[in-house]
Formats: sequence, structure tokens, C-alpha cells
Amino acid sequence: MKIFTWLVLGWFGAGCCAPAAVHGADAQTFVAAPSGPGLESLVREFQADSQAVSRFFDLPWSAARFDRLEKLYRGWQERLAAVKFESLDQPGRIDYLLLRGRLAADLDELGLERGRLAEMEELIAWRAPIQELERLRWRMEPLKPEPAAEAVARVPAQIKLLRKRLEQGRKHDPDKEKATGDASHGSSTNTASGAAPAAERDPAAAAEEVVPLKVTPLLAKRAAGAVDDLRGTLKTWYAFYDGYQPDFGWWLKKPHEETSQALEEYSKFLREELAGIKGKDEDPLLGEPIGADLLAKALAAEMLPYSAQELIAIGEREFAWCEGEMKKAAAEMGCGEDWQRALSKVKADYVPPGSQDDLVATCGREAIQFVKAHSLVTVPPLCEETWRITMLSPEGQKTLPYAAYGGQGMLVAYAKDEMKQEDKLMAMRGNNRHFTRIVVPHELIPGHHLQSFQAARNSPYRAAFSTPFFVEGWALYWELTLWDQGYARTPEDRIGMLFWRMHRGARIVVSLKFHLGQMKPQEMVDFLVKRVGHEKLGATSEVRRFIGSGYSPQYQCGYLIGGLQLRALHRELTGPGKLSDLQFNDSVLRYGPIPIELIRAGLLNTPLTPDTRAAWKFADDQPPK
Repeated sequence: MKIFTWLVLGWFGAGCCAPAAVHGADAQTFVAAPSGPGLESLVREFQADSQAVSRFFDLPWSAARFDRLEKLYRGWQERLAAVKFESLDQPGRIDYLLLRGRLAADLDELGLERGRLAEMEELIAWRAPIQELERLRWRMEPLKPEPAAEAVARVPAQIKLLRKRLEQGRKHDPDKEKATGDASHGSSTNTASGAAPAAERDPAAAAEEVVPLKVTPLLAKRAAGAVDDLRGTLKTWYAFYDGYQPDFGWWLKKPHEETSQALEEYSKFLREELAGIKGKDEDPLLGEPIGADLLAKALAAEMLPYSAQELIAIGEREFAWCEGEMKKAAAEMGCGEDWQRALSKVKADYVPPGSQDDLVATCGREAIQFVKAHSLVTVPPLCEETWRITMLSPEGQKTLPYAAYGGQGMLVAYAKDEMKQEDKLMAMRGNNRHFTRIVVPHELIPGHHLQSFQAARNSPYRAAFSTPFFVEGWALYWELTLWDQGYARTPEDRIGMLFWRMHRGARIVVSLKFHLGQMKPQEMVDFLVKRVGHEKLGATSEVRRFIGSGYSPQYQCGYLIGGLQLRALHRELTGPGKLSDLQFNDSVLRYGPIPIELIRAGLLNTPLTPDTRAAWKFADDQPPK
């Protein structure tokens, strides 16, 4: 899992033309986005090296992979240190700081992954022989089928013993196991316990004794994934030789079949019996909190001068503002200050089955015309032409209950015939007309689709530094901008917009508290249902995604925090004698999907040093509005 990756789902960011020169008594000096080479060639070389090593050393959960990646990153730190920072232009200095941060974050991630491997080492103690067979193949050393068969054939017995120990551990102290088994919140370290020291036991009895091994559900889930990876390694190795080396199948066919089956069954046992994950709606919510220290490093890598607690306070402030605005809209709807009742009325205003795609298409065209009519951002004709809609499956809606962007299109969630009746109604309420009206510009234009289109045309090498605070922040910035521009036509539309803004404030609170160990997954679901007004299905799906391995710990707070950063930057750089809205938005996109403080440094030509750290307190003088 990429804990410190600066984007998980791909990157969207780039732009159109640079701003014109600004003149006037109050004018500031604005610097165009990267036009010279800077450190572009060095960044591209790093990307190529990183991809080459990562692809070649593709043994998940192996010390060989970790060691080689660490050697690569430290070597690149030495190369970067040799660059004469003072001789670089401003774009080059920005690239220097980006590469410095990326290398530090990658090393932090390796340390985290090494620790997680150590935690589950006992559960995959047989991994080394399988991985060594694949490494021998990499080194193109002659295969010796007989000893290879012996190594593979030993694995099922080892797994059998491990399963016995885990079964005993589950039965050994069920009350204590239940108390300590909330693997989504707390330590995931496993320990073998419950037996007397070997020196105190009769040798004959000790030989027959199965020492209980107790693990948390979270550790069992992670180990199940590792077992699947190792089974894949064995399959790749076997397929390379099978049918090509004459005596290979004679020695390996049966051992491979038995070991592959044992691995599959062991993974299922870990996942279903110990972690409780069976592919059902009621599956437990399991995720890996990283703790305060690693979270602080992750936020520093995003060039944010705020602690997790300070960001939580910003989220709570935004949440409170939204509640106040909700009450105003509720009063206009005849609900007094009961915004929850008003929200229920809004959610009941959904289109009938079969009409959601038409609604999305209409909202998409409306948003495009709005930003063009108000000269807010350049929309290239080809960008406007090349987007489409894809409906999400019920399975996909378990983690994407509303919408997403991918592949030049918007992924739309809505009820399908095979869903339970209750789930159908929740899906329709959660994707009502007024929620959808603001979700569409977030995902398409001027949001992610415009980002994606321009990303391929400007500063694409900076994809290596992609951050959710820009990628998701850009889409949220447009939600805030459209609010300021009076995009809502009715109080119902305002409630739809406020619901999502409130949700993004809640995301800051619940996701950061989870990683700080202050909130459990079920508490996160309850918060989204009771405080924000989510349907239970949507809230559960959201939390499952928040805590899953597909997103970095700081990803969820990147939406609103990034949006607030861009709004603060817009306030600073636009106005009489400065940039127009169109110039600002087009210029920001040209910098690529990088930390917003560094975009600011580029636009304002602020002094940078090799040791520059985040310092821009963008939220201090920016009350909600």
C-alpha cells in the first residue's frame, strides 16, 4: 500500500496558457509556470529508475525488494544533494523540493512496510523458499528440479501447523481475543502465547504440543493478502518452466498443485475465519491506522504547515458553518431550522430508474455553459467533446456509493435491479437531483475531466509528485467557487451543495481521528449518518474506502483542505491590477498536480532554499463563507 504516495487513483492537473503580465500601482510580480527544462530531465530519470527497479523486483513483502528500493532512494538523495540549488531557476527549485520530498516520503513508506512485514512474519514463515526460487529465475541460474520440488513440497505441512496454532489461539482466550481483536483500531502485532517456556516442559510433550498463535482480524486480513501475493509468485515461477524443461513437471506437478491449494485455503481461512471478511455487506470494517508520528510526516510531505489536530479544527469549523447555512436553507423550504427534515425532502427528490444517466448528462452540459459564460476557466473544445458516463455495479458501489472519475468519464452510482430493496432506495436517495447537480461538475468540467485533459498537455513529468491536496482540492475549489458564483438556483440546490461541503469537513475529522487512534470505523459510520445525514449504505461504503489500502491516510482531508488552499490563493492573486479568474485558474493548472504552496511559490516567485519547509498559513484569515 502506498501510505505516502501523493496520489492513488492517478493524477489530474495541468492547464492552458500562462497569465499575461500584470501592471499597476498595486501589482505584484507573477511568474509563469515552467517553461524551461529546470530539473525536468532529472525527474524523468528518477521516474524511469524507480519504475525499472519496482517492476523488476516485483516480489511483494520481500526483503530483497525493500533493500533494493532503499538503495535506489538513498542513491538519488545523494545525486540531488550534488545539484547546485542556487544555479536553478524558480521552476527548477520547485522540482528540487518536490524530488526531495518524494524521496523522503518513499523511504518513510519503506520503513512502514518493513514493520508490517515483521508483524506478520510468523504467519508467512514459509515465504522465503518460494521467493528464492523466483529470484534464482531472475538471475537466470540453472534450475535444479529435485531440490526445488522438496522446497515447494514442505509448504503445505508448514501451513497445516500454522492453521492448528491459529485455531488454538482463537479458542485459547476468546474473551481476551474479543477485547483485543478490534484490528481496525490499535496494535496489529501478533504473538504466540499460552504455553510454558520450552525449558520447563517435558521434551516429548513439547514435541506434540501446538503452541497457540493469536492474531488480530486486521493482521489476518493483511496476511491473507500477502499469501495471495506469494501464491501468485509461485504460479509465475511454475508457469515459466512447466512444459519447457522436460523433467520439471515430473518433479513439480504434484508439489505445486498441493502447495497452491494449501495457499488458497490458508488465505481463505485467514480472511474469512479470522478477519471475518466474506464479501458480505455486514463484513467488518478493517483498516490500518498509522499513528500520530507517521501521519505528521505524511502531512509534512504534502507541504502543509498544520498538525493533524489543527486540520481537524479547520474541518470542525467548516462543518459548523455548513450547519448554520443548512438551517437558513431549511427555513426557506418551510422546515424552520430543522435542516435534517429539509435534507430528507431533498433526498426524496430523485429521478426514476433509468433516468440517472440523462440527469448526469444534463448537469454536465449545464456546468460547462456556466463556467464558460462567466469566463472562469478555459474549456478546450476537445475536452468538452470527449467525456461519457459509465454506471457503477452494485459491487462497485460498496466503495463508490456516489460517483468517481476515470477513463474520460464519470462513474455514476444508482440502484440496479439485483440490489436489495432497501439498498435500491438508499442508492436513489443518495444520488438525488440536488446532490447530483454539484457532483457532476466536481467529476467532469471544471473538475477532474478538465484536469485529466490538461494533465496530458502540460508538465506531465510532475505526475511523480501528485498530491490529493491539488487533485481533489481542485474539484473542491470548484464546488466553493460555484457556491460563490451563485450556482445554486433554489434552497434545495444549496442544501445539495452544503451536504457535500459538510461531508468533506466530516472527512477531515473522521479520517484523521482514525489514523490518530481517536475514532473507530463504526464511530466514523455513525458520525456520517447522524451528523452529516448520509444513508447507512453510503456511509459504510465511504468509511470502507477511507480506511482501505487504496488511499493514503491524508487523502480524505485533501478534498476540502486543498480546496481551501486554492480559494485562499485565488483571493491573494486575483482582483484589480492582478489576475482575472480565467488567468488564475488556467495558470494554476499549468503547474501540475503538486503541493499548492509550491504553486504559490511559482506564481509569486517567493524565495526558496534547499531546506524550504511548509510555512503558508492559508487558513488563518479565511473564515468560512
